Amino acid sequence: MLNSRSFPKLPLQWVLVISFLVQIFGIVGLVGYLSFRSGREAVEDLAEDVIDSNNGTIAEHLNSYLSIPQDLGQINADAIELGILDVGDREAVRKYFWDQMQLYNLTYLGIGLTDGSGIGIARYDGKTVTLDDWNGESENNITTYAMDEQGNPTDVVEVWTWINAEETWYTNPVSAGRPIWSIVTTNIATGPFAVASASRPIYDPQGELLGMLAVDVHLLKLGEFLENLDVSQAGSTFIIERDGTLVGNSGEASPFILKNDVIKRLKASKLDDPLVQAISQKVQEQFGGFAQIAEERDFTITLDGERYFVHIQPWQNDLGLQWLMGTAVAENQFLSEIKANARHTVLLCAIALMIAIAIGILTSRWIAKPILKINQASTAMAKGNLQQTVAPSSIRELDSLTASFNQMASHLQESFVALAESRDNLEVRVVERTAELEATLQELHATQAQIIQSEKMSSLGQLVAGVAHEINNPVNFIHGNLDYTKTYIEDLLGLMRLYEQCYPQPDSQILEKLEDIDWEFVQIDLPKMLSSMQTGTDRIRQIVLSLRNFSRTDEADIKTVDLHEGIDSTLMILQHRLKAKSDRPEIVVDKDYGNIPTVECYPGPLNQVFMNILSNAIDALEDIAPQLGKISIRTRLVRDNWVEIAIADNGPGIPKSIQKRIFEPFFTTKKIGKGTGMGMSISHQIITERHQGHLRCSSHPSGGTEFIIEIPVIGLASAVRHNHHPKTSPSTHIRA
Repeated sequence: MLNSRSFPKLPLQWVLVISFLVQIFGIVGLVGYLSFRSGREAVEDLAEDVIDSNNGTIAEHLNSYLSIPQDLGQINADAIELGILDVGDREAVRKYFWDQMQLYNLTYLGIGLTDGSGIGIARYDGKTVTLDDWNGESENNITTYAMDEQGNPTDVVEVWTWINAEETWYTNPVSAGRPIWSIVTTNIATGPFAVASASRPIYDPQGELLGMLAVDVHLLKLGEFLENLDVSQAGSTFIIERDGTLVGNSGEASPFILKNDVIKRLKASKLDDPLVQAISQKVQEQFGGFAQIAEERDFTITLDGERYFVHIQPWQNDLGLQWLMGTAVAENQFLSEIKANARHTVLLCAIALMIAIAIGILTSRWIAKPILKINQASTAMAKGNLQQTVAPSSIRELDSLTASFNQMASHLQESFVALAESRDNLEVRVVERTAELEATLQELHATQAQIIQSEKMSSLGQLVAGVAHEINNPVNFIHGNLDYTKTYIEDLLGLMRLYEQCYPQPDSQILEKLEDIDWEFVQIDLPKMLSSMQTGTDRIRQIVLSLRNFSRTDEADIKTVDLHEGIDSTLMILQHRLKAKSDRPEIVVDKDYGNIPTVECYPGPLNQVFMNILSNAIDALEDIAPQLGKISIRTRLVRDNWVEIAIADNGPGIPKSIQKRIFEPFFTTKKIGKGTGMGMSISHQIITERHQGHLRCSSHPSGGTEFIIEIPVIGLASAVRHNHHPKTSPSTHIRA
């Protein structure tokens, strides 16, 4: 039997304290041991969750970072195609690009045109903005300027050579005919770098290719983003292409090298990073290379005795980028946290022991403190600060209340954000609708002017045809009777000569009469007079025929005609303008007619095109008086049954800055009242839409201007009957 005297007597307070301490140490120790054991088993699950979260963050950043060039390129291409941004106005393009460079975090923004020229704004080092301006010359055609704070070019930085047609930056999107992504490397004074370039072809409002538009962002910024991720501090993150070429990584190793002044991008297997090299080797051995990874892959590798968890995940966008995101995290990172948790548990035990002594005093404060925080957060929300969260409580009821409050605050903040986004979207739709209405109004103005011009030409054609008809009748009557008159007069003259032979001695009255009328002169001059009258009536009939050929009021449908007749008829009508004047000599017309067949066409509208081009040529030649003006007309058969009509003058030429606008409605360089700006626009419409042909202009300031018309010889009638669009149908088209 145990003797109770063998144990020391302890106060009840100490017994309770010792019992309480034993329970605390026992429970905490058991929990810590089980937590450490279960935590070690859950390391892989935790690593997978961390890596998945990290890759999700990278994917969101890629979508956000690369959507800016894509969306901005679409906005700029639409502005050019709608005519809002004129690529021919280099000053406007420069200011437009400068404003966008200030708004967005871009590396380069520029366009390259089909004539070899272009303009771009760069910010290679992320701070300094420069301007690249180039033309279509073969050498030293690009000049780089420094820019001031207002976006104006200042000093010339360098002059170098850039050829659009030799650069994939230009040729790839033009050849593809659609937006594409590509990675471009280059070497400048600040050093080598690589950019992701969102490139796309651009078109004018008529759908003609103008060139290429590119928006670039710096890839090194992706490396900076990866380096700043939490998981990158104890592991590695990287982005690669399908062929294993590195796009960006979180390490200090550069994804490219400079060798013999040539930038060479590195494969993952060649990167100066042992961990990335080991991952690349493992992928090659286990999956056959990065190109074979079509879905998420997880595996582990061991490097220098340390185990790493690796996750590879594909990423792609709508414009062809297909990359892989890789994350590697050391196992020790999670084990160290578990060990740290164990140390924290021991520390908490000591703290809990001290807290247990004063638990009664602090209970009320412990309960009131979470409630006070909820009250403070509610007051801040009532004042408009919605970004409020309350830390969770260790008391179940208060923790439930805190979670409900945080959920309510989150939902309320999301509602306000959604409301703000809806407002922004509404403003964008209003702007887009306004732009559409402005474009429609401009189109209505152009259509109205075309209708007025067409009605004028129609009325003129009817008037010309009526005048020609009215003149033709009496002229034919005179012309037809001249032959009989000539015969009668010759008979009378013969009779008079016979009288002279039979009666060589007329009486005095007849002699006086013969002397009064100057009979000898009458015999000589009368046949000449009849011949002159014959020539005059022939000339009038030729003019009438030219008027009828030009107006073609009886040929509104497609006819097979001789183009030379239409050109000659137009020249006949313009003959009075070709003649010499007091301030200039006669304008010479040099006709080089080739052996061309008859053509299926609309004769009247086609004659109108000849009239517009020839009238403009005469206007230009009047500006060079008193120099000799010359108009050359050449016709020939080209390109498998296509006819080419070239009309050239030796006038002052058209400035290069306005050559691209000569076919725009309402555009004219003539004085007010002399031109409407619709002649060449309607001519372009007649050739391209009604005849499925081509009309182009070639002009040099020192070499005159040449308009070249190309139309098919046959097939227009069948094309109109079977394949025409409502806009180009003769029955619905505005008469030119």
